[in-house]
Amino acid sequence: MILIDSDLQHPPERIPAMATAWREGAEVVTAVRDDRDEEDLMKVATASWFYRVFNRLVDSIQLQEGAGDFRLLSAPVVAAVTQMREATRFSKGLMPWTGYRSVEIFYSRMARAGGRSSWSSLKLWRYALDGIFSFTVKPLKVWGVIGAVISLLSFIYAALIVLRTLLIGADLPGYASLIVAILFLGGIQLIGIGVLGEYIGRIYTNVKRRPHYFVRAVHDS
Repeated sequence: MILIDSDLQHPPERIPAMATAWREGAEVVTAVRDDRDEEDLMKVATASWFYRVFNRLVDSIQLQEGAGDFRLLSAPVVAAVTQMREATRFSKGLMPWTGYRSVEIFYSRMARAGGRSSWSSLKLWRYALDGIFSFTVKPLKVWGVIGAVISLLSFIYAALIVLRTLLIGADLPGYASLIVAILFLGGIQLIGIGVLGEYIGRIYTNVKRRPHYFVRAVHDS
């Protein structure tokens, strides 16, 4: 199966090269754009930023910048992707996540023959968030770390305030105990959010029910 945009910005002329790579053993053939001449600088910069952030946060896969949905998928890959029943489907990530043998070919994107893109900046932003949140729970886990750091800093600050009060007295009665209590309780709350995030992350991962493995082929003995 070959996925291709209907606006012909994905050149059909590259399909024979994709089929050749498939005959040579590739199970996924990904077409990667070798230029972005038709896009403005802001879109190029935000796309590059997304790939860097995604690859930094996600451990299971790494996305190739310029790779889109223009792909050839062999029958086992199609079967694997359709096994994943999650509602939010970030196809750029799901296809490489399956782990099948993949190769890349390059192409130059053609100018749009007519019409205009339906992808607004808001839609692209939501799509980027869908991609990140579909493959990592690190944003949930980070709050536990932040809470622990704040709690540690509040202990250090409390020690300094107590030492200062013992040496030179209090500038404003009640200030030291109040600010230390606020910082400490804020840190504890963030730690609690981090613990909840750990559980929610595990629930989220299990609810997606992604297969633990795929069978490439079954051979009769």
